Amino acid sequence: MSYVFPPSPTVSLPVAGTAERFPVHRIYCVGRNYAEHAQEMGYTGREAPFFFLKPTDAIIAVENGEGVTMPYPPLTKNLHHEVELVVAIGVGGANIQAADAQKHIFGYAVGLDMTRRDLQTDMKKQGRPWCIGKSFDQSAPTGPIIPVGEVGDIVKAGIRLSVNGEERQTSTISQLIWNIGEVIEHLSAAWTLQAGDLIFSGTPSGVSAVVSGDTMVGSVDGVGSITVRVG
Repeated sequence: MSYVFPPSPTVSLPVAGTAERFPVHRIYCVGRNYAEHAQEMGYTGREAPFFFLKPTDAIIAVENGEGVTMPYPPLTKNLHHEVELVVAIGVGGANIQAADAQKHIFGYAVGLDMTRRDLQTDMKKQGRPWCIGKSFDQSAPTGPIIPVGEVGDIVKAGIRLSVNGEERQTSTISQLIWNIGEVIEHLSAAWTLQAGDLIFSGTPSGVSAVVSGDTMVGSVDGVGSITVRVG
């Protein structure tokens, strides 16, 4: 087969404790999936889950035990952090039932859904898609994937993020409005999930701005932590 130009290299994440890589297919994100975060964004109640996507080149792979630098993106003056538990799909499928979802999960990682909040807000006011606020280059720093068998009870895990040593976000995975199984059920009803898909499951309250020179540390108990410096 001949291409008119060389294909882009496969985007991948490290698998903790191995030399293997997890090839990334698609990146789904769940919006407003913690009640307190929904409230701080001006919403209440258990609304039906909704999703947006990021391109694979949003990924900044955080290698085992290393930190990364994320460049401050253009066009924004209000860059926000959102720490999330990332679910890595190992077995694809459509119309997956929540009770069967665990069979499709390869592992978990810690990720940041970085957001150009001013651009997102402006698009919302105009009733336009807000991809420009969420789906920009290098907007999803993500750590190594921990195979599901090596993670304890993920529902009880704490999730948190600090900036320059000051805690900004803290909660537990049990506080998800739609739990991981339910998210996979809803998502797989709309798209056929594929091996290599990542699901950013939502962020707790406490999202706020970072500036160049800030250092963010995001963590999920049993999954690990990532260190990301804003360049």
